[in-house]
Amino acid sequence: MTEKSVLPPKFSEGPHGLGDPNDRTLRKVEVEVLIPKLMREKAKSEKCIKEVADFTECCKNSSVFMVVTCRDQNSALKSCLSNWYQNEDFKKICTQEYLDQRSEYRETGKKKPMKRA
Repeated sequence: MTEKSVLPPKFSEGPHGLGDPNDRTLRKVEVEVLIPKLMREKAKSEKCIKEVADFTECCKNSSVFMVVTCRDQNSALKSCLSNWYQNEDFKKICTQEYLDQRSEYRETGKKKPMKRA
């Protein structure tokens, strides 16, 4: 007896019933939430390292007055991040990386551990 699913076949096929590993279409939640989240993480950890470090250091040194004291560092960080969010090549790279991770998950059934701050 075959197992039935309420999901469309493309979301319940594959070796582990997690979807077709070769499917490259994106759902709305992936386009609007998951890929931007990956872009944010990559921009902070790989592209805007100096700005993140400067802002973090300022906040540590300023304590309660960080809202007033760290305006310049905050503006620099926001500017750097926003430049990367609007970069189409960066978005394509992050989308490809997301699709590769999703494909691997659908093929193996194993999630990669999330990095926690």
